[in-house]
Amino acid sequence: MLKGKTALVTGSTSGIGLGIAQVLASQGAHVVLNGFGDVDGPRAQVEAAGAAHDIRTGYHGADLSKVAEIEDLIAYSSREFGQIDILVNNAGIQHTSPVETFPLDRWDAIIAINLSSVFHTSRLVLPAMRQANWGRIINIASVHGLVGSAEKSAYVAAKHGVVGFTKVAALETATTGVTVNAICPGWVLTPLVQKQIDALAAQQGVSVEQAQAQLLGAKEPSKQFTTPEELGELAAFLCSSAGNNIRGVAWNMDGGWTAQ
Repeated sequence: MLKGKTALVTGSTSGIGLGIAQVLASQGAHVVLNGFGDVDGPRAQVEAAGAAHDIRTGYHGADLSKVAEIEDLIAYSSREFGQIDILVNNAGIQHTSPVETFPLDRWDAIIAINLSSVFHTSRLVLPAMRQANWGRIINIASVHGLVGSAEKSAYVAAKHGVVGFTKVAALETATTGVTVNAICPGWVLTPLVQKQIDALAAQQGVSVEQAQAQLLGAKEPSKQFTTPEELGELAAFLCSSAGNNIRGVAWNMDGGWTAQ
């Protein structure tokens, strides 16, 4: 479906971003990866997912808190692949603390990576997308772009900002072949969330299964995790012709979290 297209997925060396990158590759898209940590393993996984379509992959380790590095990431992707057709803004970090004791450096970093980077990548890819009259910008927001949770002020503020930015960018491109949308996951079982479950189990002296049920039960009526692959399938759907007139949505995949 995406043969010949190039997708840039930020924060894609693990978790949600890697899952999305694999699904887009399986649909024939070339993929530019971005993130920290191990690169060779995730890159091999994406290439395996797209092997039937002879896709190519690239990698750039831009720190998305730095504008100059974001600009270099976009320049690299355009230079190596010709054009970015699909932009998935997935990179994000988290810190929890009450408002009055929230560390200033953590606030600044979360706003920079979770929100400002979405603006910078989008502003840089939009001119070429407009010229081609086709493009997809998919912002991975969060259920916390729709509702709040205590001690997550920076994250919730940033994700609400992503949802708002998505609506504005969608309006500005509404008469073009470029669409801009957000996906708002609830709990997703990633390595980082698994660490949170393990820590909760150790802290309360319960099994990992009990800790997982407790984590899900507090917010998510389905009592099951969304998977990175499911998020990737939704991203692929938004890239399809069925997504041609889906514009400015904040599509929650949250097991009923926001239905309560």
